[in-house]
Amino acid sequence: MKPEARTEFFRILRDADPEPKSELEYGTPYQLLVAVVLSAQATDKGVNLATRRLFPVAGTPEAIVALGEEALKEYVKTIGLFRTKAKNVFALSRILLEEHGGEVPRTREALEKLPGVGRKTANVVLNVAFGEPTMAVDTHIFRVSNRTGLAPGKDPLAVERKLLKVVPEEFRLHAHHWLILHGRYTCLARKPKCGECRVYAPCGWKDKAKLAAPPARKRSRLPK
Repeated sequence: MKPEARTEFFRILRDADPEPKSELEYGTPYQLLVAVVLSAQATDKGVNLATRRLFPVAGTPEAIVALGEEALKEYVKTIGLFRTKAKNVFALSRILLEEHGGEVPRTREALEKLPGVGRKTANVVLNVAFGEPTMAVDTHIFRVSNRTGLAPGKDPLAVERKLLKVVPEEFRLHAHHWLILHGRYTCLARKPKCGECRVYAPCGWKDKAKLAAPPARKRSRLPK
């Protein structure tokens, strides 16, 4: 994708949604961190259903530690891999209290030292909670970046680095949200909705015309 096409791509997405928000529900940086850790291999909707019960009871690291790991499992048991996730949330809460004064750290290095926090989770927290122009590359962003030609890469880290290089600065803060939402609702894995796509014109996918065109009508045979 050429630079002018990238600019048009993000301009269109920005015009449609000037200030995109995470679909995870949270009230503080700590709650965002917990929600993102819980969201691995799970849907935002499923995580929100669990945290709506959890956060009013235990929405701080102090409260999670007081609640205990076993009780925490009961609140998140509807989420996949809940035992491991509860263990990680409990452990990271203790570390935040012991090493960070109960606050979520604002550096990638410190975040990635927390249990259950990898590069993608750290990037989400840095971007959403602290306004850093990071790129949290999930399956949606990886697919959209490669399919459209926006920032092709063989793995998430390669795509992340390419996005940071090619996304115009004016769009960088919200770029990862626009790409996630575009991949989640329009540029789908199996049946992308090219006929409804806002960024059809700047998109560089060679097969887009096949999916944007209406299906050919079958000829009805006239009776002999």
